[in-house]
Amino acid sequence: MAPHGKNINIFLMDGTANGRIKCTLANWTGVAYRIPRIDLDLCKERNDLKQSGIYFLFGVSDETSEQVIYIGQAGTRKNGEGILYRLQEHRKNPDKDYWSEAVVFTTSNNSFGPTKISYLENRFCSMATDAHWYIVKNGNEPTQGNVTEEKESELEEFIEYAKIIMGVLGHKVFEPLVATELITDDSKNDSSSSTSTVFYIKKRGASACAVQTSDGFIVLSGSIISRDPAPSCPDSALNAREKYKEIIDEHMTLLKNVPFKTPSGAACFVLGRPSNGNIEWTTEQGVTFGKFESTRV
Repeated sequence: MAPHGKNINIFLMDGTANGRIKCTLANWTGVAYRIPRIDLDLCKERNDLKQSGIYFLFGVSDETSEQVIYIGQAGTRKNGEGILYRLQEHRKNPDKDYWSEAVVFTTSNNSFGPTKISYLENRFCSMATDAHWYIVKNGNEPTQGNVTEEKESELEEFIEYAKIIMGVLGHKVFEPLVATELITDDSKNDSSSSTSTVFYIKKRGASACAVQTSDGFIVLSGSIISRDPAPSCPDSALNAREKYKEIIDEHMTLLKNVPFKTPSGAACFVLGRPSNGNIEWTTEQGVTFGKFESTRV
């Protein structure tokens, strides 16, 4: 069954697209805010930001230029301060100077208790880690807590709505790199779309497959990459191998999907040498990626 349409209300609180944004969704008690770090002080009078909730800190690592995220929970405190107070604490913390934007989830009826936000924090951290788009900066995995099966069902529904809102706000933190339904035996021979066509490299000890998505070119889990990079291997490919070394096993097999912006970047990573992705990647029938692209209707 095809997904139903959703009615999302997006309110530009400051009248600009890069300012504060409030999001609500029809038939959902949740409320979401996107708050640039520099605009935290503008939120002091918002009572719903003094409640309990979950927050996400988005930024970029100075050392590696990778996208990073920190996921936390905030309970209502005796002084009446909740989420906003916690964000202000993070702004003062020199160890969290990487973040430039926060996304917050709370409720319109102030219904989040300690058990609920612990469950949500645990699930959101797990989902963000599994999606592999961001480096999750949480030092320890949050505890899930004990919830009844009825409450778990309610919270999982909240999570589904939160995923939609997060995507609307421009963060694919929960989206898998490649939807599993794209990679099927039947799709390998489907030339109608690059998102359902698998491309291959089998040379120089490598045996890799990849797909093109709206987010870039994804080298798929199970691919084998060349063991020894050539002296001429681009720095970008060497850096990628270093970045993903924890998901490359002793046989040079990828344990997870790895994203690249371009087919050439992916080919250099796989082959360990300068490579033209338009030539190196081919369909199962031997059609190069470049030719495949040029003949698409």
